[in-house]
Amino acid sequence: MAAAAASSRLTSPFLSTPPTVLRRYNGQNPPRTTAATTICSAGGQTGFFTRLGRLIKEKAKSDVEKLFSGFSKTRNNLAVVDELLLYWNLSESDRVLDELEEALLVADFGPKISFKIVDTLRDDILAGKLKSGSQIKEALKKSVLDLLTSKAKKTELQLGFRKPAVIMVVGVNGGGKTTSIGKLAHRLKNEGAKILMAAGDTFRAAASEQLEVWAERTGSEIVVADGEKVKAQSVLSQAVKRGKEQGYDIVLCDTSGRLHTNYSLMEELIACKKAVGKVVSGAPNEILLVLDGTTGLNMLPQAREFNEVVGITGLILTKLDGSARGGCVVSVVDELGIPVKFVGVGEGVDDLQPFDAEAFVNAIFS
Repeated sequence: MAAAAASSRLTSPFLSTPPTVLRRYNGQNPPRTTAATTICSAGGQTGFFTRLGRLIKEKAKSDVEKLFSGFSKTRNNLAVVDELLLYWNLSESDRVLDELEEALLVADFGPKISFKIVDTLRDDILAGKLKSGSQIKEALKKSVLDLLTSKAKKTELQLGFRKPAVIMVVGVNGGGKTTSIGKLAHRLKNEGAKILMAAGDTFRAAASEQLEVWAERTGSEIVVADGEKVKAQSVLSQAVKRGKEQGYDIVLCDTSGRLHTNYSLMEELIACKKAVGKVVSGAPNEILLVLDGTTGLNMLPQAREFNEVVGITGLILTKLDGSARGGCVVSVVDELGIPVKFVGVGEGVDDLQPFDAEAFVNAIFS
């Protein structure tokens, strides 16, 4: 662990336990600062956060190649679709559609969605709307795209109108939560945002150390607990207070990993949410749930519970480069109506990609 360049004690009316410490990391590339201010107007978002959202959205369009390579496992599972449709004819529709349904299930689209898609294709074939294998494939792609976009349209970050915007990241142990925060910080820093991290995982000492490494790596500053009995909500409220006083653009709040069935730890998330809201009205702007893509459809119960407790605004799906089957993306959105905002498609610092539904569909059905 590199020694901090500077540190200072923080105090707060919300703090009843030992204070937190602010650590500054410059690394090889000093943190960028921005003179941009955010303005609230009747016409909607203006200023820095609007530009930031536009840049990230444009980035999603330009990062298609990484998304394409990241979903190679899913694409391989769905390669049978082209084989099935290559020599399709009307007399073999039932057999082909049954095998297509099986391919979707293997790719973790889930029974509900798989049956729905195939039933719609069958109806369109019988009605004479689809007359070739290429038309069936295009209809299949359109069905998946409609599922992803009809219920969850706001895939870009919603950061409000005032600084600092607060993003709280939650999830179960081992899902890639802390790593996702580091990669998100890297992406936001590259777009000119001044970032402050909050090490709110106070149950696991290694989590704070891991986040400090990411702070150093990205040239961000970080607020960590100074003591073993500091509550997570105190760390987060201190960080947001610091962010407000010193003009940070975004405060990224880590939280302790927890099983969705652990009631007491889930209650702590409510306390964390309330704590940051006392410092900045309307905070947190985003509550992002990190879901491990390798768990497939088992991620749905997790998402339901977290959403019920704190109200999830967006999803980060991680580990979609390994044994994951990307159809789970569609299942989560269809079930909960919560947009996917980022997907992890690799281990590199740049491999947390903004989610673009059209690029995703093209990547898995190419």
